[in-house]
Amino acid sequence: MIEVTLFQKGGSLTGFLFSGHAGAGEYGYDIVCSAVSALAINTANAIETFTDVPLEEEAAEDGGYLRCMLGDADDRDAQLLMRALELGIRQLAQSYPENIRIHCETPA
Repeated sequence: MIEVTLFQKGGSLTGFLFSGHAGAGEYGYDIVCSAVSALAINTANAIETFTDVPLEEEAAEDGGYLRCMLGDADDRDAQLLMRALELGIRQLAQSYPENIRIHCETPA
């Protein structure tokens, strides 16, 4: 199961955490894991490439863990990219509820 935590504060998405494995297929052929990974990694890369917002990232070398926190949650472009991530991951979770669980939290 992939656990997704979307961090929110004051109506803005401030970061995300993806952990675990989907278990929907053989390693290297798991389409759910591939889709989730593509969304998460592309969002982090897009924020770094297309905005000036600092991004704090933490990832496991062997996969299965990615945590990203925005340095400026008020940036309009970063929020658009974060909302696109949220849309994509919620659509995947609807299609694969046995493989993806989403939580929302206020960061500490």
